[in-house]
This record gives sequence, C-alpha cells and structure tokens, in this order.
Amino acid sequence: MKSAYLDHAATTPMLPEAIEAMTAQLGQVGNASSLHATGRRVRQVVEESRETIAAALGARPSEVVFTAGGTEADNLAVKGLYWARRARGATRILISAIEHHAMLDPAHWLSDRQGATVELLDVDEFGRVHPQTLRDAIERDPDSVALVSVMWANNEVGTIQPVRVLAAIARDHGIPFHTDAVQAVGQIPVVFADSGVDALTLSGHKVGGPMGVGALLLARGVDPVPVLHGGGQERDVRSGTLDAPAVAGLAMAVQTAVARRIETSARMIELRDDLIRRVRQTVPDVILNGDPVNRLPGNAHFSFPGCEGDALLMLLDAKGVECSTGSACSAGVAQPSHVLLAMGADAVRARGSLRFSLGHTSTMADVDRLTEVLGQVVERARRAGLS
Repeated sequence: MKSAYLDHAATTPMLPEAIEAMTAQLGQVGNASSLHATGRRVRQVVEESRETIAAALGARPSEVVFTAGGTEADNLAVKGLYWARRARGATRILISAIEHHAMLDPAHWLSDRQGATVELLDVDEFGRVHPQTLRDAIERDPDSVALVSVMWANNEVGTIQPVRVLAAIARDHGIPFHTDAVQAVGQIPVVFADSGVDALTLSGHKVGGPMGVGALLLARGVDPVPVLHGGGQERDVRSGTLDAPAVAGLAMAVQTAVARRIETSARMIELRDDLIRRVRQTVPDVILNGDPVNRLPGNAHFSFPGCEGDALLMLLDAKGVECSTGSACSAGVAQPSHVLLAMGADAVRARGSLRFSLGHTSTMADVDRLTEVLGQVVERARRAGLS
C-alpha cells in the first residue's frame, strides 16, 4: 500500500534540481574562509548561492545571512535585535500569539533571563493579527518596544498575515520588524524589498532544499548582536564554517520553488479545495480552521469533534495516510495547540485537530486515499473516545 504523504509543512521532499546542486559539491573539499584557490572556489559557490537567493526573493546579496536552519535564524532575529536595542531602554517584545515555538521560546527565555517583557498580540478567530492590535500595543509606549515579530503565514492553520501593513506600522515608529516566512517562501509572493520588513527567516527543507540550512535576510543597517561568536563569517552576526553543499542546495531550491510558484500553487489550491470539500462531505460536523480564503495554497487544518488528534493521526497512519497534529507532546501528554487556543477554540477542540499539508509532489491520489479511509477512522476514534 502506497502511503499518502500529507505533511509537507513539516518537511517536503527535496527538488531534483536541489539534490543535483548539493551533490555536485559534496565531493569537493574546501573551506569558504580559506584564502587559497580551493577555498576561493568554495567561496564562489557560497556567494553565487547568496546572489541566487537574493534575486529570487527581491533582496540584496549582502542581506542574505546563512544559518543552520529556521530555528537558528529566528533565534538570531529575536535575541540579536533585542540585545541590540536593550541598551537604549527598549525591552518590550511584541509577537503574535500564534508564532512557531522557534520564536516563542527564545522570546520567553529573554523574558525569564534577560529582562525582556514579552507581549503576545491577539489574533481573531481566523488567526489574523489586526493592524490596529499592533498599533495599540506600540502606541502605549513606542520607545520601549525592542522589536515586533509576526510570521508571514502560520505553520498550523495556514492563515496569511497582512505583513506589509504590520511592518509599515512598526517602521513608522522606528521599530525593527521580523517575520518568520518559513511557510510562505515558494507558496505565496515574498519580495523582501517590497515587504517593508527588516528581517526575514527562511528554511531549506520547507522549500524543497536540504535540512540543516536556512537564512535570515537582514536589511542594510539592521545589525543584531550575534548569538554565535567565533569567526564572524556571515556579516559578523553569524559565526561558523558554512556548509557549502547545503547552501548550494538551498539556493537552487529557493530559485526553483519561486520560479514555479504560480504553477505549483495553482495545482495545490485545486487539490486543497477538493480535499476540504470531500472531508466536509465525509465528516459533516468537521470544522475548518484558519482563514477560509487568505490561507496557504497547501494547507487544510480541521478540528474533528469527539476525536483526539493523536488517535486520529495514528489510525490514519495505519491506513497509509501521513499528516500531523497541531499539538505538542510533553512528557507523553498531548497539549492543546497554542495556535487554536489563541484563536478562541477550547482545549477539547484544539486537541482534536489535524493538519493536512500539500506540496510539489502531491497528487489527487493522496486526496483519494485520505477520503477513502477518513470516515471509518473518525468513527473508530469517536468510539474510542466514548469507551
């Protein structure tokens, strides 16, 4: 039985072009920081990759800072920008209540140990941050705000935020604005120069590139305090020998995904809408979470009344359908999704949710497989919940 992979938001298969670009470098030797010919060859690979990413995302090459992935980029953004502005008395961190834990956890760490005050920006029932919510939070005391961070598109429910409007509000007050665009790049238009944001996170394995590599786009004049200290390889804000093969794979993945975005997104929207329609037919009382219109092309997130999300996931897995829950597991106990709770869902609904996410390899056969088995799986999960 061939499985239906519906968890592309967690990681998506590498694009053939990215595999080729990466493997072409794996057999080569050299450190991009070395001054000899071999080092210069590797440096050329890195710099050409930097230029490729910049061109694909509307940035300058000097604004591309390579990292080991999205989590490191988020940490560099929130910690580095906070430390850079704390000296002038700015200690408030404004972030949306539905951020990824790669943003929430370092922000709360700064609150616990570094004197920060973290303020979570409320969202509506669709997971949207309203511009007035940010404006009100800033205007209470603009000089005290160290940074604002609102993700471009939510990783769980797929809601797309009005990033350009939010960034403009922060800019009006001279406050740096960061966005985690890990889920957005390659699915929706992302142009760094036009967005108005000061820092933007992207990750390789979400766009068809390798794991363990990502980037933080930093506008000119935005200089966070380093989190890693050492050689200062990346604009003196990120130290560490660069993984040139992974960087080459990342660049090719970003270039390819952006070039094919319109075609791929149109196909995913068609599959997603069919998936939503058929899931609703199969389970009439299912609840679609997130913005019903302004959402990621590949995202369909549901709450299934009377079911536990973990039970549904395992039952679907046994039937050859791979997806994810929005919950985090701590000490073996499922916790309700903080995203759904922030959107106003109760804990029972939040625990009974699943995310189905599509990608560049998704086909109608994946949707067919899900809808073939979903009805019996939901029925079994509900019986288990009553026993």
